[in-house]
Amino acid sequence: MDSIDKQIIQLLGDNARASLKEIAAETFLSSPAVSARIARLENEGIITGYSAQINLHKLGYHITAFINLELSPNQKPTFYPFVKACPNILECNCVTGEYSMLLKVAFPSTVELDGFIGELQQFGKTYTQIVFSTSIEPRGVQLKE
Repeated sequence: MDSIDKQIIQLLGDNARASLKEIAAETFLSSPAVSARIARLENEGIITGYSAQINLHKLGYHITAFINLELSPNQKPTFYPFVKACPNILECNCVTGEYSMLLKVAFPSTVELDGFIGELQQFGKTYTQIVFSTSIEPRGVQLKE
């Protein structure tokens, strides 16, 4: 991967809807050359997908929270299908420390969050933090040349 590949990744990370023409102008390549590079980055698994950033508040999801869950390893075969089926879970990470799972969730209200935590506690002890504000929205890594 060279500096142009990194620049393409950065441009797509900043705006997944950037056109080939826009990327070509920024990288001083032709549109077909940019297209070929993007295809190669996708085939190599470096670019794994494209997404839109959604304003959850405007969709009625006013509560974002992080939930730590103490989960024993033998529960993972049951736990993973449970979390994959829940659309309110934005992220699920296996982490180190006292709690083995860290979930980021979004719900319309604390009542619905509380109900979900009740369901989640079938797997183990939880510790929940509700987000008051977010100073840095989710973003990609800034690649160095």
